[in-house]
Amino acid sequence: MKHFVYILFLVAVGMGACKKDLGNYTYTPPTEPVIKNFVDSTVNAMVGDSLIISPDVKLEGGDPLKDLEYYWEIIVAEEARAETYTGYPLRMVYNLKPMERNARLTITDKRNQLKYFYKFKVMGGTQFSKGTAVLSLDNGVTKLSFIRPDSTVNANLYFNLHNENLPSKPVQLYAKPLAYQANTVEDMWVICEDETHPSIILDGSTMLKKRTFIEQFFKAPTPMVTQYFEGSMGVPTGIINNKLYLSVTQTAPFAPDFGKFSSMVPGDYTLSKYFSRTPVFYFGFDMKSRAFVSFDGGGNYMGSDYTVTAAAFNPKSIEAGELIFMQAVMGPSYAYFKAADGKVYEYAMSVDMANYAQRAIKPIHKRVFKGSDLVTATTKWQRSAVDIFYFTSNDKIYRYNPVNEDLRALDANFGGKKVTMIQLNLAGTELTAGIDGEVLKLDVSVGQNGPIVSRVKGIPGEPVDIIIRK
Repeated sequence: MKHFVYILFLVAVGMGACKKDLGNYTYTPPTEPVIKNFVDSTVNAMVGDSLIISPDVKLEGGDPLKDLEYYWEIIVAEEARAETYTGYPLRMVYNLKPMERNARLTITDKRNQLKYFYKFKVMGGTQFSKGTAVLSLDNGVTKLSFIRPDSTVNANLYFNLHNENLPSKPVQLYAKPLAYQANTVEDMWVICEDETHPSIILDGSTMLKKRTFIEQFFKAPTPMVTQYFEGSMGVPTGIINNKLYLSVTQTAPFAPDFGKFSSMVPGDYTLSKYFSRTPVFYFGFDMKSRAFVSFDGGGNYMGSDYTVTAAAFNPKSIEAGELIFMQAVMGPSYAYFKAADGKVYEYAMSVDMANYAQRAIKPIHKRVFKGSDLVTATTKWQRSAVDIFYFTSNDKIYRYNPVNEDLRALDANFGGKKVTMIQLNLAGTELTAGIDGEVLKLDVSVGQNGPIVSRVKGIPGEPVDIIIRK
């Protein structure tokens, strides 16, 4: 009995102690660093200049400099790594390729080792990150200039930087993006059809010469005539010597060989420079067999191995004539041929090469192009995403809708100067035109018929092509 009473006494004491202990704890949550106007913000940086990032950090009950540790990460996606720095503020000489980069600041509270994460972006740029590069031909000499955002012109920039001329016969400026990073410009290719001097590749950040086009190959063809290039996500495709060349993508994007060309795609064909690359096939015109031909998604030559599902014309045997423009897509497409009689013919067709088992072309019509008499040997063409065509005719630009054959001259008055270049923006709302000594912008948005909205003078010679960087 005495043992039982003793046990009850111990239980009572313990319960009393527990009840009393409930009031002994006062919970104080740790204070969290507060950064205003920093999360998801974009910090501008200039390549070669100092980058200092010093956000306003508050820490209630503590010292942000003594009680916190700072760890900065700037993602270099093209090299699968990150640039890292410690301390406050971030101080570095910004030496990364100009583009928008994801970044993160990690703050560690040294009092309790809690970590806090803050995402932001860094927009790297150079003096050439915004503006327009202009390739022009001035009395037979190829020149490259740059229009700054304030419309001032750095004329003949390439010669001023290198004290040498570019190759002759300029045909294209191609902006090669970083691998799998759209809307960037890693390199700028100055494509010329000069058989004696190779085309030039410039650094897109500095406009300085990186290499000649020969170095873009494992083994360059001889002779080599570079004709036209396009590509997406940093993977270029080109027409060289009327053959299709695909770039190497089997290595890591940051490897030296990524994006180089090996040998041409084999096949018995002579390809026009007017070819199209779709997500699942390549499409062009073989001048040797005079047939529309395709390559599968891997670049293998399929020729005219497709079914013809209508009789408007035979896409496997086009009558004699020169293909003067085509930009085929999946679905309705148009090609324009100038025949021996001088007339320009419009070929409309529906192209479906996505499924090998059902590869087909459906001819829709062949007819004399309504603007046939306006086409000259120097006519330039542009096609919008909704199949509205713009083409030049001496000192005028025309708009053409093939659905209803509506043809009209734009309002822009070029003072009798021949239009030597046109480029339509992706939205189809602005057309940039080039005439001797000038680059002009025309409004072709809904309800507008191409009035001139801006013009920049001081371009040496006649513009051939441009790259607009915004």
